[in-house]
Amino acid sequence: MTTPATPSRHGPDGLRLLLRRFARNRAAVFGMALLLIVCAMAASAPWLFPRNPLHIVGPPELWPLQDPRFPLGTDAIGRNIAALIFHGARTALAIGVVASLVSCMIGVGVGALAGYFGGWLDDVLMRITEMFQTIPNLVFVLAIVSVLGADIVTVVLAIGAVSWTSMARIVRAEFLSFRDQEFVAAARTVGMSNARIILSEILPNALPSVIVYASFLVAAAILFEAALAFLGLSDPTIASWGRMVGEGRMTLRSSWHIAAIPGVAILLTVLALNLIGDGLNDILNPRLRQ
Repeated sequence: MTTPATPSRHGPDGLRLLLRRFARNRAAVFGMALLLIVCAMAASAPWLFPRNPLHIVGPPELWPLQDPRFPLGTDAIGRNIAALIFHGARTALAIGVVASLVSCMIGVGVGALAGYFGGWLDDVLMRITEMFQTIPNLVFVLAIVSVLGADIVTVVLAIGAVSWTSMARIVRAEFLSFRDQEFVAAARTVGMSNARIILSEILPNALPSVIVYASFLVAAAILFEAALAFLGLSDPTIASWGRMVGEGRMTLRSSWHIAAIPGVAILLTVLALNLIGDGLNDILNPRLRQ
């Protein structure tokens, strides 16, 4: 019953066309290469650095290449920076992906209900969305973590709980544009339930916008976690790039590399995700291209 807005996206030929479009976007390909490197670091961390990365393993403040055992040097208390970077990649990607999934579930649910049913439900849900948008996201996350604790589950849920508002508005706009089209009217005519129309008829056509914005949510979640860790409000039992930057700021005069290396890791990962998001937007939403 579904009549996709852009049929060429579906099937093997459509997939090959999308891949060719993506490959022509050099910035997106560069971003994908960076992200694959980060993923490889995360996947290889347990094998390259099987010991707990938070353990002290050498003299403090060794510079990169000063000791072959520590290719990126050691931090202020003698922990292996390379191990922290590789294990920190696992933390960043895990938090980014899971928190963005939480945001997507909330945002897609709110936006779909508001856009499909409209009326008083739309008004109520949009007023709730606006209420959440009036509170600065970082302040909201800090409040949640301060009250509920700084364990990894709380951090992920807190980031997801404050990042859904833009997704809700995007999905609502998509549903408003699709709900009165002929394929939806035909679905109603044959007796489809509202839930089935939402899930199997309209939502698949709204997925391109969801996928594009989800890539930006992952980047935002990584930045949120880094900010929390920098302030000492993230889980202290896991390796975190943000905490490395926060701890390294105390040694900027003598060993600036301790803060610079994880800072570059955060920069490149977020840059990669944003470049990929821009590339996905070009191929999945060609009508929005300038």
